[in-house]
Amino acid sequence: MREKLEEIKKNALDVLQKATDIDALEEARIKFLGKKGELTAVLKGMGQLSKEERPQIGALANEIRGVIENHIDTKKAEISEKLEEIKLKSEVIDVTMPGKAQKTGKLHPLTKVMNNIKDTFIGMGFEIAEGPEVELDYYNFEALNIPPNHPARDTQDTFYINENTVLRTQTSPIQVRVMEKKKPPIRIIAPGRVYRSDAVDATHSPVFHQIEGLVVDKGVTMADLKGTLEMFIHRLYGENTKVRFRPHHFPFTEPSAEVDVSCFACGGKGCSVCKGEGWIEVLGCGMVHPKVLANCGIDPEVYSGFAFGIGLERIAMGKYDINDLRLFFENDLRFLDQF
Repeated sequence: MREKLEEIKKNALDVLQKATDIDALEEARIKFLGKKGELTAVLKGMGQLSKEERPQIGALANEIRGVIENHIDTKKAEISEKLEEIKLKSEVIDVTMPGKAQKTGKLHPLTKVMNNIKDTFIGMGFEIAEGPEVELDYYNFEALNIPPNHPARDTQDTFYINENTVLRTQTSPIQVRVMEKKKPPIRIIAPGRVYRSDAVDATHSPVFHQIEGLVVDKGVTMADLKGTLEMFIHRLYGENTKVRFRPHHFPFTEPSAEVDVSCFACGGKGCSVCKGEGWIEVLGCGMVHPKVLANCGIDPEVYSGFAFGIGLERIAMGKYDINDLRLFFENDLRFLDQF
């Protein structure tokens, strides 16, 4: 049995010497020292030995077990050290290398102009109101004095979801909803996306943005409307910008007007941007039609008001001298990085 133990020791040390990874060491431990290992199998046969031999063989077996365990621990430490060294070499970082520049996000030009417009009107005492983009026909048309078969519906190019539901063609429905829930005095702007079935080109898009304003109170006049819009335009384009009101017609306002500003490109002298006229249209406005007030439960004999609608894209194109509306929606970083 002594020879058998010495043979196990020699074989174990040979196997451990050749082991190159932790898994191989574990296999060797199980093979020689496990419950069903070679050393354990020898010890189970000690009952056949004489009383004199048992202590000697037991001591030798324990000595060999200790030698094998020490070799396993030593080898495991060597392998772990090598693995750590390899890992460190593969993860070396050259701290002298320049870092990669990280691009930071910027506000979209439409968002910048929208925020500017909001700040201007908030500074004049207006509140911001919101409403659904999927709107009932009643709020989008009828409550605004545009009944069924009205010619104005033909010019809206509306997206119909069903007979009574549309994608809003303007943010005016928000004004109606506010007037239904809140009695005068009312002073709001209603910014948001609107939808019309337009072909995409340099000046048209099926999705665009409007900011509509509404003021309703006792004694509101056209002079209040002109003063509000002139202040807004001067803050947006500068104090030297000239403003012109032209008579127009909208079903939901009476009287109505369109507002032009002196061309921001040529200062009113005439150029390709303003088509030689010296003026550029920027918004529509007017006094709220009495029928619209009555539809919302507001007595037109007591209250009056004015409303206006601004096309965000048109304002942004003028402010940044952009000649193609499609650039706002194409997400081209070469364009967006300029802002």
